[in-house]
Amino acid sequence: MKHLALSAIALTAGLAAGAASAADLTLKFGHVGKPGSLFETSVNAYAECANGKLGDAAEVQTFGSSQLGKDKELLQKLKLNQITFSLPSSVMSSVDDAFGVFEMPYIIKNREHMKRVQAELGDTFQKAAQSKGYRILGYFENGFRHITNNTRAIVKPEDLAGVKLRTPKGAWRVKMFELYGANPTPMAFSEVFTALQTGVIDGQENPYAQIASAKFQEVQKYLSITGHVYTPAYILVSDKNYAKLPENVRSVLEECAASTQEFVYTKAAELEVELLDVIKAAGVEVNNADNAAFIAASKPIYDEFSSSVEGGADLVSTVQSLADGS
Repeated sequence: MKHLALSAIALTAGLAAGAASAADLTLKFGHVGKPGSLFETSVNAYAECANGKLGDAAEVQTFGSSQLGKDKELLQKLKLNQITFSLPSSVMSSVDDAFGVFEMPYIIKNREHMKRVQAELGDTFQKAAQSKGYRILGYFENGFRHITNNTRAIVKPEDLAGVKLRTPKGAWRVKMFELYGANPTPMAFSEVFTALQTGVIDGQENPYAQIASAKFQEVQKYLSITGHVYTPAYILVSDKNYAKLPENVRSVLEECAASTQEFVYTKAAELEVELLDVIKAAGVEVNNADNAAFIAASKPIYDEFSSSVEGGADLVSTVQSLADGS
């Protein structure tokens, strides 16, 4: 009888632990953003929204600065169910070619244009993500990208000749800078500061929020305002693993993905002003690039995307048609 009683106690304790474990559902959100970056601000705002609504059902925990891995590693960890969310940006063009449309220079004009693209082509990008085992819960942003380097001010594409420039690990960004005459060097974001500091690379290209939060202004002489690419960021999950979450949890996560987007866009616009001043204050020489010259030099990459990617020409045409809101 004593053994039966002990077994009953153990069983009860086990059931209680199981119930506690089910109520204590931890959802890890890994990203590469540094403290003070738009990524960190965006993810934290999303977690605050979700945790305020989830109560005891689950908790979103955030891990920035590549603590849980670099972009490619985070994509793998989603599928292994080691994390619940990541926030990829340019790397999505290596997941599926459809996302390469956002790598076309100057194709996105402003955030209102991006909203229209999301509304019109959201299903297209969702299907592309799902075909690779992922699901997009919502859209944040990385932002409009500009070039910093230690060689010279960049006004026209030919000024990039021979500049060893870090790019994300996406094929279209590499092609673009090869076309402009640079020496593009794909590299994880977490490695860029040291590479700039030691002269392994001459420069890099990123939005102000990434430049300032990573303190690139401390190891760069020139900032050229090119705005050559606008990169969305995607709240990404594993399609299969996400489907296993309780319906009430999924409902909150999707609601917060939508509601946080406007905050992200507003904050991003504010940072474009504030952080440019931070970069200038560090003594970086700032110039405006000749955007018309870059646009004229970009035609071959549009032609290649349109001809080599299935549906590429239609994607480019649709995105461009939405630029003026008509």
